[in-house]
Amino acid sequence: MEAFNEGYKFFEKNAGNFAGHAAGVHYIDAVESEIKKLVNNLNGFETNGARIDTLKGDVAEFWHAGTFNINAAINSSKNRVQVDRSHDFGSPDITGINFDAEFGLKYYKNGASSAEQQAKSIFQCFSEYKSKGGKESLDVYLEKRRYSADTVLSDPVYSGQYRVIPSDQLKEATLFLERKIREEATKRPEQVHRYEETLKLLSDKVKDNEGNESIAFSEQEARELARLSKEGGVNPENVHLTTEELIKYADILKQAYKSGLTAATISMALRVAPEIWNAVAYLIKNGEIEEGQFKEIGFAAITGAGEGFVRGTVSAAITASCKAGLCGSAMKSIDPSVVGAVTVLVMNSMKNSYQVTTGNMSRAEMVNELIKEMFVTTCALSMGSVSQSLIEIPVLGYMIGSFVGSIAGSVIYSSIYNPVLSFCVDSGFTLFGLVDQNYELPQEVLKEIGIEVFEYEKFEYEPFEYEKFEYEKFEYEQFEYEKFHTIFLRRGVIGVNCVGYM
Repeated sequence: MEAFNEGYKFFEKNAGNFAGHAAGVHYIDAVESEIKKLVNNLNGFETNGARIDTLKGDVAEFWHAGTFNINAAINSSKNRVQVDRSHDFGSPDITGINFDAEFGLKYYKNGASSAEQQAKSIFQCFSEYKSKGGKESLDVYLEKRRYSADTVLSDPVYSGQYRVIPSDQLKEATLFLERKIREEATKRPEQVHRYEETLKLLSDKVKDNEGNESIAFSEQEARELARLSKEGGVNPENVHLTTEELIKYADILKQAYKSGLTAATISMALRVAPEIWNAVAYLIKNGEIEEGQFKEIGFAAITGAGEGFVRGTVSAAITASCKAGLCGSAMKSIDPSVVGAVTVLVMNSMKNSYQVTTGNMSRAEMVNELIKEMFVTTCALSMGSVSQSLIEIPVLGYMIGSFVGSIAGSVIYSSIYNPVLSFCVDSGFTLFGLVDQNYELPQEVLKEIGIEVFEYEKFEYEPFEYEKFEYEKFEYEQFEYEKFHTIFLRRGVIGVNCVGYM
C-alpha cells in the first residue's frame, strides 16, 4: 500500500510533465501524418498516362488540399478538406470537413483563361456540349444535370464555390474579370453577375477564414510537381514540406500554452482528489466538515494547477521542438520518451536542488530521489506509449498508461530497494558508493555504555539573581535498588541510504 501511495504521489507530481509530453508528441505526429498523406497521394500518380497539361490540375487539387490540412494540423484546428474526385457537372474539386465550404480549381495556361473557365455560365457549357456533337435538347441537358426548368442560364456553373487559380495568374485574372464586368454592364447586363461572383470568390489558396490556408501554387510549379509525381519521386524534402520548415517557434509556444492549460486541469484534479476524499471521510465519521478542510482543498487546487501548468507548458515545448527538428536533426532522431524522461528529471532535480540549498533536503536524499525517479519515470513513459497505441484518444490514452506505469514502477522499485538495503546492512556493501556505511557510534549509544562524551567548554556569564527567602522543607531519603540492564548494538538504516549502529 505504501508503494502504491508513493506511485500515486509521483504521478500526481509529474502529471503535468506527462500530459505536456503526450500533447507535444501528438501535435508533431498530427502534422507529420498530414505530410505523409499528401506525399503518398502525389506519388499515387506514378506511371499515370495523362499528359502534364492535364495532370497538373489533378496534382494542384491534392497540393491545395494537403497543404491546407498540414496548416490546420499546425494550428491545432479540427478543420480539414478532401479531394472529391467527382466528375459530376459543376461539382466542386475540394470540400470542407468540419466547416461548410466548396472549392473549384482551374489551372489553365494564363490568368484570363483560368478566370474565364471559373466564370463559365450554364448556357456556355450547353453550347460547348452541342459544338462537340451533343444530341440532347436543352431541357434534357438541364434535367440530367439536376437543374430545374426555371434555371437562369446565365448563372455561373460553379455558383457558391471559391474559385482557386495559380498564384502567378491572380493579378491577370482579376484585371480580366474587372474588364469583363465593365464591358458586359453595357452590352449584356444579365452576364455581369457571374463575373462579379467569380471575382468576389477568386483566390490562389484554399481557406476556411479561421486562419487555416493552403500554400499558394503557380502554374509552372504545378507542371513540375506533376512531372515529379509521374516519376514517383515526391518526398517531403524536395517539396519543402518538412516540420523543420513548416513549424515555427510561435506555433510551438501556442501549442505549449494549450497543453499547459490541459496539464493544469489534470494536475489540479489529482491534487484535489485526496483532499476531497479526506473531507468526505471526516464528514462520514463526524457528521460535519471542518472549516480548515475547505482551505486545504483550495490550496491544493491552486498549487496543483500552477505547478501543472508550468510543467505541462515546458514539457510540451521541449518535446515538440525536439521532435519537429527545431533543436537540430540529432535531437529529432532521439526517441521522444527519452526527451520526456530527461525533462521530468531535470525539472525535479532543479526543485530538489533548491530544497538542498535551503536545508530542507540532504544530498543523500536528493541522490536517492533522483535514482528512484529515473526508474519510475522510465516505467511511466514506457507504459504511456504502449497505452496510447491501444487507446487512440490523444493524451488520455497516454495518461492512463503513465498512471499505471507510475504505480508499477514504484512497487517494483520498493521491492528491489528494500532487499538491497538489507544486504548492505548485513554485508557492509556500499552499492558503489550510493549507501553510506557509518561506523561511528552515536552519542546515545556511548552514554548507554558508560563512556563520557567530551564537549568543548562554553563561556557563560553569571546571571544576576536577587535573594529569595524560602521556608525550610523536610525531605526524606529515598532508597533505590541497583538496576542491571544490557543494551545490544545492531546495524540498521539510520538515514536515507545511510547504514549505522542502532
